[in-house]
Amino acid sequence: MKIKLAENYGFCFGVKRAIKIAEENTNSATYGPLIHNSKEIERLNTDFNVALSENLADFKTGDKAVIRTHGIPKDELSELYTRNVDVIDATCPYVTKPQQICEEMSEAGYDIVIFGDEKHPEIKGVKSYAINGAHVVTCVDDLEGIHLKEKIAVVAQTTRKAEDYLEICNYLIPRHKEVRVFNTICNATFENQDAVRKLAKEADVMIVIGGMNSSNTKQLQSIALNEQQMDSYHIEGADDLDASWFEGKKLCGISAGASTPDWIIQEVIDGIEKMTKK
Repeated sequence: MKIKLAENYGFCFGVKRAIKIAEENTNSATYGPLIHNSKEIERLNTDFNVALSENLADFKTGDKAVIRTHGIPKDELSELYTRNVDVIDATCPYVTKPQQICEEMSEAGYDIVIFGDEKHPEIKGVKSYAINGAHVVTCVDDLEGIHLKEKIAVVAQTTRKAEDYLEICNYLIPRHKEVRVFNTICNATFENQDAVRKLAKEADVMIVIGGMNSSNTKQLQSIALNEQQMDSYHIEGADDLDASWFEGKKLCGISAGASTPDWIIQEVIDGIEKMTKK
């Protein structure tokens, strides 16, 4: 059986930047998981003494607080500064952009519609910048029954599928006088999704590597499943592999989420090769 990597996969610009920032700030703590990959978070803790805290109250004056790539709510960021915490902002610039859009457009009198998962930390942060609140939706059905102004601004979670975002926008445009649509899906998401779609069409089995709570990895897995049905598997690392997945297969395709480091991908490749070696 051959193993083939997708043309684009793994660490995106924002994650690479955040990892570098964390490595440069030893003896610090991230507020919330820096990225959605527990193995990489463990490495940062072990090798660089970068701890993880989920509690805002843990940060005292003079402490180093590294802000996660997904960002945090505006009021929490303000509170850290008020306490004179040494804030090191590793928020991905692609996430900062929809935050700015929500703030500016809501100040200009627009209702804000956000396409994404309301429970996701990125969306919690983005929503907090809309001065009068925002409507978070995952599909067109969520828009029915919502009373919106004639002027609307729409942003998307950075890791969502473009075709799903278009459905939301196409529903809103003919129903309101002014709809400002901002393409806030990051380039790496487009590239990784196109690559996994292409590879899944030729592979017998697909392995998608990334944290189980990683939104962009889930999207890659969803695309792979659309092409490969049940012969696609989402794993966090080599320990999750099952030899039965590869029985009778000729080509194994591999993709990885934006928070998956190369060393984990290589461990998976080595694990597959060991399982399928005759």
